[in-house]
Amino acid sequence: MEVGLSSLKEDYRIYILRKTVFMIACISVALLALGLSVSFGKYEIGFFESYGIIIDHLRGIEPADEMKHYIVWELRLPRAIMAIAVGAGLGIGGAAMQSMLRNPLADPYTTGVASGASLGAAVAIILGICLIPSLTGQYAIVVNAFFFSLIPATIIVLISKYKKTTPTMIILAGIGVMYIFSATTSLLMLIAEPDSLAEVYIWTVGSLGRASWENIPLVITFVIIGIIIIQTNSRNLNILAMGDKNAISLGVNALRTRLTLLVTIAFLTAGIVSFTGTIGFVGLIAPHIVRIFLGSDNRYLVPASAALGAALLIVADCIAKEAGATGLPVGVITAIIGGPIFLMILLKMRSKAWN
Repeated sequence: MEVGLSSLKEDYRIYILRKTVFMIACISVALLALGLSVSFGKYEIGFFESYGIIIDHLRGIEPADEMKHYIVWELRLPRAIMAIAVGAGLGIGGAAMQSMLRNPLADPYTTGVASGASLGAAVAIILGICLIPSLTGQYAIVVNAFFFSLIPATIIVLISKYKKTTPTMIILAGIGVMYIFSATTSLLMLIAEPDSLAEVYIWTVGSLGRASWENIPLVITFVIIGIIIIQTNSRNLNILAMGDKNAISLGVNALRTRLTLLVTIAFLTAGIVSFTGTIGFVGLIAPHIVRIFLGSDNRYLVPASAALGAALLIVADCIAKEAGATGLPVGVITAIIGGPIFLMILLKMRSKAWN
């Protein structure tokens, strides 16, 4: 009996160690990629030189080369930090949506947040209309994108509150709302001037090019609040994944928990896409990859998905900056990389991680 108990304790210790090592590995990759991100670009700056410039700035030392200091501190570092924050936010949003809706195809955009944000940006760029008339330029786009992104999410939340909805109904309602908003955006693009059309296109495929020290604190705030609320509800997520009837029998209010998580994910995703546009596949594939190594326990799945999402996005951004003469929007790279990875996971794993 004692031997069996000792064996169980050892197995549990290895189980926890494996999860810890995986998260540390993801965080290490993200930090390494951060260093590469501030070094890569059309203006070559050494890996250690880049870190030296950052450390000197933090210590208040006058830069020896103003140009290199400006490139590293004002252009590349904000973009790298934004990539880590956005990747983490999309990762936890995807993990929570998949567990909550018990659907491997769910992601942070399932509630139609991305299509609403795209419409808001298009209205500001093409029609020059902002919900706050005094704002212009980039601020008008961000404000419109944020508030328009909450419209489809609000519709889904209201449907969930006043109708006895199932996870499948939430997904189908999200798809319906998404098509309505996407069609309206396409209609606006048909009447757009060439310059405005190009700007809307870049916005809809997702880009980190608008990252700055001004908007990073806002995005990080959304991500931190989202992580705290979702991680706090991780045990309830595990119970929801067993089905609503089981959740109720275990004392969990399935409807209230789902509404709380829907609202949290909606605000988290809206805060992200209003600054970066729609960056696809990160919130979809990061939780799937984590499940291969750690299983479906949301107490570990949520933080690990955040770490892996951050690593995936910043690596994709490094590739995006090096691709082509002027680089590519990072959303294009995540789609090119994420599509084959997702297909490979589906073909190799089938439904094992969801059983």
